[in-house]
Order: sequence, then C-alpha cells, then structure tokens
Amino acid sequence: MHLPVLASRPSRVRRHARGQSLVLACLSFLLLALMVTLSFNLSHALREKTSLQQHSDALAYSMGIVEARALNYYSVSNRAIASAYVGMTSVHAYMAAASATGDMMRAGRMSFFIIAGLEFAQCPPYNFQHCVDGFEALMVAMDYSDAADKYDGKVKDQESKFNSVVKGLDGMANQIHKSQSGVHRQVKGVVSNGTGADLQRLTDENVPGASALESGVGRLNAGEFDCAVDGYDCDSAASTRKESRARVMTEVSNASRPSWAANRSLPILMDGVPSYLNSDFLTELLKDIPSEGTHIGVGHKGTAKTTQTKSNIHGPGQVGGNEGKVVVADEHGRLIQQWRHGFGTGGYESLIASDENGNDHEPDGAHSDAHTEFNGINTDDLVGCSETANCFMKFRANDDPDDNWGQPAVYSYVTKQFFVGDSTKAPWELNDTGSFTLTHGDQGDGQLRLAPGEGAALSKALVYYHRFGPNGWREAPGLFNPYWRVKLHPFTAEEARRVLNAAGNSDAASLAEAEDLTL
Repeated sequence: MHLPVLASRPSRVRRHARGQSLVLACLSFLLLALMVTLSFNLSHALREKTSLQQHSDALAYSMGIVEARALNYYSVSNRAIASAYVGMTSVHAYMAAASATGDMMRAGRMSFFIIAGLEFAQCPPYNFQHCVDGFEALMVAMDYSDAADKYDGKVKDQESKFNSVVKGLDGMANQIHKSQSGVHRQVKGVVSNGTGADLQRLTDENVPGASALESGVGRLNAGEFDCAVDGYDCDSAASTRKESRARVMTEVSNASRPSWAANRSLPILMDGVPSYLNSDFLTELLKDIPSEGTHIGVGHKGTAKTTQTKSNIHGPGQVGGNEGKVVVADEHGRLIQQWRHGFGTGGYESLIASDENGNDHEPDGAHSDAHTEFNGINTDDLVGCSETANCFMKFRANDDPDDNWGQPAVYSYVTKQFFVGDSTKAPWELNDTGSFTLTHGDQGDGQLRLAPGEGAALSKALVYYHRFGPNGWREAPGLFNPYWRVKLHPFTAEEARRVLNAAGNSDAASLAEAEDLTL
C-alpha cells in the first residue's frame, strides 16, 4: 500500500524544479537582450564619437591650412612690397646718374676756368701764347656751360616720368598691404566660425548634425591669428613700436638692392668716368669739347637707399634708427683735366630724394617740379593703416617655447547629439527615450538608460614655420619666406582648460587639470 505513495513524490519535485529553470531562463534572456542592446548602443556611440573626433581634427587642420596659406601670402606679398622700395631706390639711382651729367659738364667748366686763369697768369711779359690759350680756355668753359644746360634740360624732360614711376611703386606697396589687410579680415572670419572658405561642407558631408564651432573657441582662434602679426591687438604679447617694424622692411629693401644701385664706386670706367653713362655724352665731355689734352675722372661714387634722412645717404643701409623715411640717391666725383699749359679740376654731384615733403633735386637746373610724395615705410600703426601708410605684415616673435615661439594655434570644439530618438531608425535604443524603468517593490522604481547622449570633440592644430633643407629648423619664423605649414598638435593641460572654458564646458575643463591626464 505504500509503494504508490513513494512513486508519486519524485514527480512533484521534478515539476517544481522545471518551474525554477524557466524563471531563470527568462531572466537570463532578458539580461542577454539588455547586453546586446547595450553593445549596439556602445558601438553606435563609439562610431559617432570617432566620426565627431575626426571631423573636429579635420576642422582644426583645415582652419590651420587657411591660416598657413594667409601667412605664406603675407610672406610673398611682403617681398613684393620690398621690391617696390627696391624699385624706388633703383629709379632714384638712374635719375641721380642722369642728373649728374649736367653737373659733370659744369665740373669741366670749372676746370677750364682754372686753366684759363693759369694761362692768363702767364701772359706778357712772359709769353703772348698764354694769353691766346687763356681766351681759348674760356671758350671751352663756355662750351661746357652750354652743354650743362643742354643735359639739364634732357633730365628735366624725364622728371615727370620719374614721378610717375615713384608714384606707381608707392601705390603698389599700398595696394598690396590693403590686400593683406583684406586677407587678414577674411581669415579671422573663417577661424572664428569654422564655416567660411567652404568649410561648412566638412560638417554637411562628414558629420551631419554636428554643431558649429563654439563662438568662444572661435574668438580664441582669431586672437591667436592676430597675435601672430606684429601690430594687431593681442592679449598675450605686446606689439613692437611702429618704428621698429619700419626698420625691418627698410633693412630688407636695402639688402635687396641690385649691386649697381647699391654701389657705383667701382664701375667699368672710361678714363675714370662711369661707362654706364651715354657714350655720346662721354665723348662730348672728354674729347669733343676740349678737343685736346688729357681728361680723367677720379673718386666717382654713387648709391641709392632708403634712409632716415637724406644726409644718411653715405651711411650704411643697416643702421639703428633707420625707419626708411626717405628714398635718396646720389652721384659724385671729380674731373681732372690737363690742357696745353695748365691743369684744372672740378667736382660734380647730384642728389635725388623723395620724402613726405615731396622732393629734393640737385642740381636745380635738372629739376622741373616737386617730386611725388613718399610717406615712408610703415608710418602708421598697423590697425590704423590707410591706403597711404606703407604698412606690411611682420611676424610677432615670442621667445617662450611654451607659447610655440609665437606660432599660432587653431582650436576646434564641436558637439553632436548621439541619441537618435527614433526606434524605427535606431531599434537598439529600444524606445524614444533610450531607457526603461524597473520596479522593485517597496524600494521604488529605477531607470536604466542604454542609449548615449551628447558627445563632444576637442582638437588643436599648430601653424608652424619650417624652411626646406637640412638646416631648415634653424631658421626663425618670419614673414618674408613662404614656408608656413600646419599639423595636428597635442594640448597642454592649461591649454585644454582654457579652450574648454571658452567652449562653456567647465566640467570637462576641471577634468583637464587632473594629474597624469594624457591629452
């Protein structure tokens, strides 16, 4: 009678065990589903974060390219501005050489006045021939005087053309700087908003829905770019005096002069007189007018440069305090002439200058009108340069390596909402909130969020100077050689904090100061 009872007990135990397994299996499947959903959301977040970071890097790098191209343009256009001043010195040198012709004839006149005086001093009772020679020497002196007037007139006829050339070169320098200023304004606009120069396509094509460049970060970029050019307002570095900036361009333009304009002390000579003068003039000066005797030139010198004053013409082109206020050229020397029974000598000189007062032209006989006004190099503060200020772009160097020696940085900070919010497009988010609620009896409800929220990306590019060649790194940055490039660059903790605060993300800014944090 006890056997049936004993046989029924194991069946109930097995049915109870099967019920527990079903509950555990359901919980396991729920946990597995949550893990799969979490895995999909994590993968989505990582992919979106990678795309956003790549977009931020591309944006910083692209804005850096815009700045590097601008700095390279400044370098090339600064050379063009220097070439305008070189052209001015050269045309002044040509005008000085031309103006010297009349004074060289007057030097011949002076020589023959001296010779005539020596001849008359030996008239009877010594020798009647000396009287004849004295009168003939006076006639030669008059011939030289007529020739001087003739050559002064020829130079005077060319002075209007000379003025046109100087005015054109001065205007060219002003227009080039006007273009530089326009480029600077445009580049500041691009790095301030990150959308100019077709950069908006980076967002539209690479990461649709990403935010624009944070305005605070854009202001940092604009400030960095201003700080790279000496003369613009900069919070971290002071501008040098405008006189110091003027000396830079003055020395560059003087150093770039052709050898003939810079130094005419050792030209190819014809009897000591420079052979670059017209051969008909030289023949008339040394042969046709005197017709006989020996006639040579000595000590001929000439130069042209931009100087502080016209009296500095014979000083070095590279000298402290030379702000390039005057373009000046001169030509001078001496004739020594032997004719029949006497010797005579006469000095000659011409000087051509253009400054803010208009002109100086010696000898006066070759001068017809006021010269074109030259306002000098960099005569105004850069932020206030007008079309007549003769300004240029100069790199603002910094000897602090922690500030990258003054080379500008470009920052990018962008955000994007990673949560799609549409379960038909992103079923791994489960629902429109990306979360679900768990009820745990008396302990209340708990919410579990699986989908990501907003993501952010921070990037930095450095615009740097590197000349080609094995020793290229040794050349200091400047704006006369177009070797500016760009690269992505790591942050310092302080720099990251500053950029994040500018972006309005103070929480991330505090994390940037954590010890041993790799940026």
